[in-house]
Order: sequence, then structure tokens, then C-alpha cells
Amino acid sequence: MDHRIVGPGPYRATKLWNETVELFRARMPLRKHRCRFKSYEHCFTAAEAVDWLHELLRCNQNFGPEVTRKQTVQLLKKFLKNHVIEDIKGKWGQENFEDNGHLYRFPLSSPLKPYPKRPPCQKDAVKFPQWTDPLPSTSQENIPVRPLVMNSEMWYKRHSIAIGEVPACRLVYRRQLTEANVEEIWKSMTLSYLQKILGLDSLEEVLDVKLVKSKFILHNVYSVSKQGVLILDDKSKELPHWVLSAMKCLANWPNCSDLKQPTYLGFEKDVFKTIADYYGHLKEPLLTFHLFDAFVSVLGLLQEEKMAIEAFQICCLLLPPENRRKLQLLMRMMTRICLNKEMPPLCDGLGTRTLMIQTFSRCILCSKDEVDLDELLAARLVTFLMDNYQEILKVPLALQTSIEEHVAHLRRVQIKYPGADMDITLSAPSFCRQISPEEFEYQRAYGSQEPLADLLEEVITDAKLSSKEKKKKLKQFQKSYPEVYQERFPTPESEALLFPEKPKAKPQLLMWALKNPFQPFQRTRSFRM
Repeated sequence: MDHRIVGPGPYRATKLWNETVELFRARMPLRKHRCRFKSYEHCFTAAEAVDWLHELLRCNQNFGPEVTRKQTVQLLKKFLKNHVIEDIKGKWGQENFEDNGHLYRFPLSSPLKPYPKRPPCQKDAVKFPQWTDPLPSTSQENIPVRPLVMNSEMWYKRHSIAIGEVPACRLVYRRQLTEANVEEIWKSMTLSYLQKILGLDSLEEVLDVKLVKSKFILHNVYSVSKQGVLILDDKSKELPHWVLSAMKCLANWPNCSDLKQPTYLGFEKDVFKTIADYYGHLKEPLLTFHLFDAFVSVLGLLQEEKMAIEAFQICCLLLPPENRRKLQLLMRMMTRICLNKEMPPLCDGLGTRTLMIQTFSRCILCSKDEVDLDELLAARLVTFLMDNYQEILKVPLALQTSIEEHVAHLRRVQIKYPGADMDITLSAPSFCRQISPEEFEYQRAYGSQEPLADLLEEVITDAKLSSKEKKKKLKQFQKSYPEVYQERFPTPESEALLFPEKPKAKPQLLMWALKNPFQPFQRTRSFRM
């Protein structure tokens, strides 16, 4: 069985547990051991199990090389408790596993963990204000709209501009968005964006949408200082002053003798212990219990760093503001301590980075139900956070811009033309049917010809139009749609038949001409002088 990456999705922690158990049972070397003058077949010592499983976890991309031997021992304790292994006498059920030479074996069957079943969450569709929502004072807008029928009249309205007539329009004012409307829009679009990144059909299995507070999202987006640190409105939820001072002391550990605090040998260790004790006694991890599955699901995207950072950005927007601020300050301190080469060792036998991960991983990510791999998963997440915390704890600009533009669009005034109301009842097609290239070309060429031809016939047969108006409309139609017009009137003679010339009436003689008939010309005598 190869090492495969368990991607994002529900029950990722359970999937990782089952896969690790299967790999351990399938590949752990077994051999003959002697204990107290007795031989035991197909078994292994505790130290051998720690060595082999530690190497397996470090090479597995789901956990990474940051896994320590101590964490491996903790996992084997849980294996013993859940009867994945048993001692050579068949005892199991307690976490009394030690890294020594005690003999263990696999039971005949090692049941995998079943996937938990959660009651389906009822989807309450949020009703956002739409363009078609009526104003409180206009009851006429509540008239039901008929389904759209694409006849010549409708086509005439749609192409009225092309044939030279602009219909009367009206302004439709949106009812004003309330603060609750804006909050629900932020919540809905944020969760939709997270669902899209994770590639899930629904977020129901990784978080309870009802527990997501839209006010938290808005506060985390807009209440930020110039340094990028969250600002709390309720100062009572700030870090205690003494904890904040201790964190500043280690984060800004000076390389000079002007340190304000009194120093002594081991002073930095005591300061670090003060900070660790405070965070270790929090009632809830900083990433909260109800977002545990969401953050664990994002861990399946770590191979695609950019996508993982975007997913973590959105998940961190869902945090309570006080948790987000504590996380920001803690990650800043941890990173600065690890980068400070002048910092004295804070623990004998452990590197500074490893110490930071082991000390604070559980207060950052932890499951309320005591998931068996939560320590390894928390260490994996904190490692990624330390390397990318500045990007992860930024507000995702693309999401913020998209939501703000959507809200601004909903607040704009819309112009509607007669007949446009019918378009709102058009429903999206439920499926698509593939057509041949020949059929596509035919539809592209002739799909709109029939409604145009009907429109032309309607203009021709309209008895209410005078000849002058009809000629004007036909001339405009010929200019806009020459192909349709040419097909209807292929020759000038066919066009002339539409307006036959009337016989010219003979001019009537004037009455005075009838009374005075023409007289023959009479020459007059000229008198010459």
C-alpha cells in the first residue's frame, strides 16, 4: 500500500487513522523474540514499533518530517487503548505503552474506526433582497408574471431599438439593504467560496453552518490596524497585560544590555513557561472545537500551497475576533523566537522550532471528542502556520472585493423596459444536450430568422400604419436585417407589389375655360407710324 494524500473532505481524521492502522499492520516487521526463558512468534518490541512507525509518519506527506518520537509514542499508546496492538499476554485497553523492550503483537482482527453519522442539517435558504422585490408603497409590483412566450410581439420589444423606436423605461429602486442583509450576504458568499476551494458538494460534514457568526466575519475584515493586527472592541477580551508583556519580551529579545526586565540565569525559560501555561489553560483551542474538521480538511490541500493558504484565510475569518487576535500575536512571537539567533535555548535537548510546535500545537488545534490523530494533525497545521502566518492571517482581497461589488450592485437603481419583467421567470436549463457541428451551424444561421420574419410580416400586414410609416419601418428593418428582408422581397418587383401605384386621375377643366371656349386666333392690323 503506497503513501497517498488524503484530500480535503469530511472525516479526514478518521480516514487518516484507518490508513495508518492498515499500513502499520501490513508492513511492521514481525519476528521471534524471547522473554523470561520463553519464545514468542510474530511479535515486536515497543522500541522497534516506535522506530518503524516514526519513520513511516515522517515519510508520509499527510504528517510530514516534523513528527517527533514522543508523538509517535503517544500514537502507539492510543493503538494499545483501541486494541490495534496488544501485549504478548493479550492485555490492552490502557495507555501504558512505554518506549522500551516490552513485547507486543497484533490481535487477530483490528477493527477500523467507523465514520461518524451526523444528523443532516436542514438547509435554510437565506432570502436576499432581489431586483424584483417590491417597494413597500407599490402594490402593483406584486402581480404574478406570466411565463415568457417568445412571439413576434416580444421580439419586436427586444429589437425596438434596432428598428428605430426606443420604448419608455422606468427606474426600479431597490429597497435598502439592512445590516442583517449585508451580514448574511457576507456569510453566504464566504462559505460558498470555502466550499468551492475545498471541492465539496456541501460544507455540512466539516462544519455546522448555523454556528458561523456573520458579525465575526465582518469584524475580522474591517477592524484591522495598519500593522495587520485585529483590533477588539471589547477590551475585556484582550490578552492579560502580564501575558502580553511576556510575549513582547521574548518576541523582541534584545542583543544589548538595556533590557528593562530584571534578568537572571534561566530568565527567558521562566518567561516562556508563563506564556505556555496561559495558553495551555484556555477552555477552547484558538481555532475552536466546531471548526476542527474544517481546518483538518484544509490540511489535505498542503501540496497546493496557494490553494491551502486561501482556504486557511477563509477559515480564519470564521474565528471569534478575540481568538484571531490571540492567534496573530502568538504566531508572531513563535516565528520571531525561531528566527532570533541570539535567543538562548529555551529547552535542553529540543530545538527551538520543535519546542514551539510541541508546546502550542494543542492550544491552537484540538478536537473536543479526543480524535486519536489530533496531536499529529495539530503539529502539521502549526508547522504550516509558522511558515505562512503573515499570508494566512491577511484578509483575502479577492473575496472582499467580490462581496463588496455584489453588495454595491444590489444597491444600484435598475432601468427596466416594457416586457423586461417577463425575463425574470426564465429558468436555467436543467441539462445540456450535445449537438452535431452541422446542427450548430444551422441554428446559428437560422435560429433567429423565424421570429424576425414574423416581425416583418406583422409590419407588412399592419393595417393601422399609413403607407408612409410602413415604408419608413420597412426601410429601417432592411437596414438592420438585410438577409431577412432580401428573403422576403427577393426582387424589386415583389417589393413594388406591396405598394401598387394608383392610377393618376385626369385633371379637370377649369370652369372658366368651359364658359369661354377657345377662339381662333385673329390677326390684328398693325399701325405703323
